[in-house]
Amino acid sequence: MRPLARQHWRTGMAEIRGSLSTKVFLAAAREFVPALRDSDVEPAPAGVRAQAVDRDGSLVDDFRINRLGPVVTVRNAPSPAATSSLAIGEHVAERVLADAD
Repeated sequence: MRPLARQHWRTGMAEIRGSLSTKVFLAAAREFVPALRDSDVEPAPAGVRAQAVDRDGSLVDDFRINRLGPVVTVRNAPSPAATSSLAIGEHVAERVLADAD
């Protein structure tokens, strides 16, 4: 946690500011959707997305596929749809079969 906090504290503070202030949130959102109006947003609870972090504090941007004995794990999958992707399934199957040789 400490390496992550040291590397990304500015991003964390910006996220907190955007959560506490509609004005700050809208300013950031307007970078992507300039026509966004104040009336286009309403208060709601924040969502949470799991994010894998390496020991050095860097964010993991891709899947981590590992084999632990007979079990193949797919970690840091961004959504259930991604874990059910045929392409990922083929990749996992290829790794399992390659390890069996």
